[in-house]
Amino acid sequence: MENWDHEVDTLVVGSGNGALTAAITAHDHQGGNVLIIEKADTIGGTSAISGGGIWIPNSHYAKAAGAKDNADEAKRYLRSTIAEDLVSDELIDAYLQAGPDMLKFLADSSRCEYISLAMYPDYYAKNDGAREGHRSLEPKPMARNKIKAWRHLNESHQMMYAGPISFTQREAHDLMTEAPLAPFMFVKLMLTHFLDFGWKKVKTKRARRITCGAAGVGRLLWSVEDRDIPLWRNAGLNDLVKDDAGRVIGVKIEKDGKPMAVRVNKGVILACGGFEHNDALRDAHLPKPSSSKFSAGVASNTGDGIIAAQNIGAKLDKMNHAWWVTTWSVPGEKRPRLSVIEKSLPGSLVVNGQGKRFANESENYMAFQHDLFRTHSETSPNDPAFMVFDRTYRSENLVGPLMKFKQRPDKALPKRFFTPEFLVIGDTIEELAEKAGIDADSLKSTISNFNEYAKIGKDEEFQRGDAAYDRYYGKDKYKPNPCLGAIEKPPFYAIRSNPGDFGTGGGMVINTNGQVLAEDGAPIDGLYACGNCTAALLPTYPGPGSTLGPAMAFGYLAGKHVS
Repeated sequence: MENWDHEVDTLVVGSGNGALTAAITAHDHQGGNVLIIEKADTIGGTSAISGGGIWIPNSHYAKAAGAKDNADEAKRYLRSTIAEDLVSDELIDAYLQAGPDMLKFLADSSRCEYISLAMYPDYYAKNDGAREGHRSLEPKPMARNKIKAWRHLNESHQMMYAGPISFTQREAHDLMTEAPLAPFMFVKLMLTHFLDFGWKKVKTKRARRITCGAAGVGRLLWSVEDRDIPLWRNAGLNDLVKDDAGRVIGVKIEKDGKPMAVRVNKGVILACGGFEHNDALRDAHLPKPSSSKFSAGVASNTGDGIIAAQNIGAKLDKMNHAWWVTTWSVPGEKRPRLSVIEKSLPGSLVVNGQGKRFANESENYMAFQHDLFRTHSETSPNDPAFMVFDRTYRSENLVGPLMKFKQRPDKALPKRFFTPEFLVIGDTIEELAEKAGIDADSLKSTISNFNEYAKIGKDEEFQRGDAAYDRYYGKDKYKPNPCLGAIEKPPFYAIRSNPGDFGTGGGMVINTNGQVLAEDGAPIDGLYACGNCTAALLPTYPGPGSTLGPAMAFGYLAGKHVS
């Protein structure tokens, strides 16, 4: 191909954590020109709307906080959760080395800052090598107007907001578990926002401060802007171009609706997300009853990078994998709402249409959805499922868009909320069951048993509250088990809980340099990848941030190697 419209040394496709880490690394190591392209009009992809946590064991942040950890312990833990035929020792070793190195590189040379989470446990805390904190980190909050392109930054997911205010993971945890100082923290955040008169002139509905995924992408984007690395929005990948020797030398894209060909001298790094909004790929690979309509991933994630790579001979793996999580379809909201915390709080349970529980509601969200799929059948379907709770729970907790009862009583809720697809209310369990379409006798029996478990402090069916992760969202005032609270006080509520996801985890197979491998196992010269367009490195989701951690680590490795 001879007619190129543009030429760069390194091209990065995507604008999430992995992509921006790769771009910064390539820029700083090669000194050449780097270009980032993003299919959507907004920046940050699913990274920006996520919780923003990264699972990186043995980081310098953890060491500074006094944590005791090492790569050997972390590897033992990973090997206790991930079979060797799923992920090789070489890839795990590369990740455990590159993760801390990447964080130190960004801390020393960019605007990126993270906070080690002391109390956020590994998700399989009983396994060998597990830790109860300091392996997950969250981005330090920042002022959004530090970024020139802040108006184009994707917002954190709505579950992390209360009105205009977004919360860090630590703040959200303290609020939801009723930590002693949480009310004062909430008031301080609100006052800070409403007294920020200079920001009000900007005429945006959100506060100046950003947290979680938006802060993670925001700090990386700030660092990209410091380096004057161009980022083209509305520029989607169509095809990869190879020369006669099989090396990737460029891409065909569509920018602002017009075709372009970009020559790439050193390498293309694909970091453009999964295929959660490609129904054909979902139907071919993912289990039922999942659906794109329940996915909280960004709409632009349609597998473009995966398809383009497969078209030139890339090997794919783990295409049946996704990052499963409960979502709610809230009328009036533009995307499904993640529900990570609510089901874990004492005073609620989740049942299927037969009125039966099928899992430990306080286990991590991936494990919960795996249990949903594992026990789902035609005779006992788990879709639809419903989170059931009472007035006590409603009064105590921020229940998604319902807020707390005092803040937003039932009569103040929008009428559009009251639909079997989202929310039903009944003065009795029987009325609730009839409105929701749940077997009434079975639901009454399930709640009766559950209330007895709460009384004795032992979930005899699913051991809710036994594991350290279960108790992360427990409340000390609920005794003897902080995860169990009785459902007794009318009215009663049911929210339809869908088998959702926040992205897929199947795609290109890569090596320890982030190079994409061909079907024969050889690297495709000039092609790299990281993040959700690759076969998942941590498919069992061993800890909070198991997608973004590997995305950034292998973005860093790819950025170094392409240089």
